[in-house]
Amino acid sequence: MQTLTGTVKHYDWGSTKAIPKLLRLAEDGRPWAEYWLGTHPAGCALVDAEPDVPDAESDVPLDDWLATHDGALSAPEVTDFGTHLPYLMKVLAADQPLSLQAHPSRVDAQRGFADEQARGLAPDDPDRNFKDDWPKPEMIVALTPFEALSGFRDPAATLALFDALGVDDEIMRPTFGPLQYRQGAAALAEVFLDCLTLDDTRRAILNEVLAAAVRHGQDEGEVGQFARLAITLDEYYPDDPSLLAALLLNHVTLAPGQGLHNSAGVVHSYLQGVGIEIMASSDNVLRAGLTSKHVDHAALISIVDFDPAPPDVCDPTPDGAGVWRYPTTDQEFALWRLNPTEDDAPSPLPDDGRARIVLVTDGYVNITSDGATTELVQGEAGFVAADEAASFTGDATAYLAGPGV
Repeated sequence: MQTLTGTVKHYDWGSTKAIPKLLRLAEDGRPWAEYWLGTHPAGCALVDAEPDVPDAESDVPLDDWLATHDGALSAPEVTDFGTHLPYLMKVLAADQPLSLQAHPSRVDAQRGFADEQARGLAPDDPDRNFKDDWPKPEMIVALTPFEALSGFRDPAATLALFDALGVDDEIMRPTFGPLQYRQGAAALAEVFLDCLTLDDTRRAILNEVLAAAVRHGQDEGEVGQFARLAITLDEYYPDDPSLLAALLLNHVTLAPGQGLHNSAGVVHSYLQGVGIEIMASSDNVLRAGLTSKHVDHAALISIVDFDPAPPDVCDPTPDGAGVWRYPTTDQEFALWRLNPTEDDAPSPLPDDGRARIVLVTDGYVNITSDGATTELVQGEAGFVAADEAASFTGDATAYLAGPGV
C-alpha cells in the first residue's frame, strides 16, 4: 500500500476549521472547502514513493505512479476507464450554501463536450459547461449533521408550504400558477426557469416570501424549516430570484453516517456540514442558481431531471465484518465504511482486484498486503493497488473508495 497526500481546495463557502481538524493540521484562516483524493488533473493526489527515506523529495503524482506500475489498475478498469481512476474521493466542508447545480449523464457529457470543442471554447472559458466528456453522478456521506437540497419536491407539497406561510396567492400566481394548473415535470421546468430571472414580478414574490418566512421562522416542523431555509438563502444570496427556485427542491438533513446520492440531472445544493463525497472523476458542473457564475438555461433544459421525486437518501448495508457498503449502481465509483474494533480478527479489504483509496476519519487502521502492514491514523490516506489482496484491522472509522459495477 502507498500512502497518499490529497489536494486542498480553498473556496469561499468552505470551513476554516473542519478539514484542518480532520487532517490534524493547523488552521490558517482560509476556508478549506474540499480535500481531493484521486487522479483528477485539477488536483491529483501525491504518492510517497519512498516512505522509508524521511528527507527524500519523493512525492509523485498518483497518475504518474499508476502509469509506471503494472497491476496497479486491473485490466477491466483500464478497458472501461483508461489509465486513471474513474472516481474522485473528497472531504467536503460547507459553512454556507453552494450554488444550485446539476451534472450530466455520460451521453449528455459526450454530446456537450464535443459541441463546445467544435465551437472552440477554451477550457477556462467562463461560458463553458462541459470541461470533459465524463458523467458526474455523486454521493455525499455525512460526517456531521449535513443539510442539502436534492431533486424536486412534489408541487402540491410546495404549494402547501407556501400556503402555510401565508404567502399571498395573488402575488404568487403569475410565476407559480403552473404548479396549480399543470402537473409533473413540465410545470416544474416552467416555474424553475421562470425563477432564474429577476423583474418586478419576481421581486414582489421574493419580498412576499421573505416577509412571510420571517413571521414563521420560529415555527416547529416542516413549515418552520421551510421558512428558515428561505431566510438562510437570502442571507448569503440577497435579492437573488433563484432563491425561489431553490424552494422547489427537497430539503434533507442527513444524520452522521447517512448518504445522499445525486444522479445525473438531479438539481442539488449542499447547504452546511462536513461529509465524504464520492463521484465520477469529472469537472462537469452546470450551475442553475445561487451563483454569480454563468447559467446556461438551454443546457439546463437538456440535462435536468424535472420529475418530482423524494431525495435518494442511502443508509449503508452490512458487507462483511466491520464493513458497510453504500448502495449505488454507478459504474465509476463505490463506497464503503470500515468500522473495525480492536477485538476483531483481520477482515478482507472490499473490492479485491481493483484500485482503491482508503481515508481514516477517526482512530487508526492497519492495512496488510504482501506481508507488510501499514498503519493509517486519522486524516491519513492510502492507495491499494488492484493486484494487492489486502486485509485490515484497527479501531477506527474509515472510508474506502473503488470503481463501481
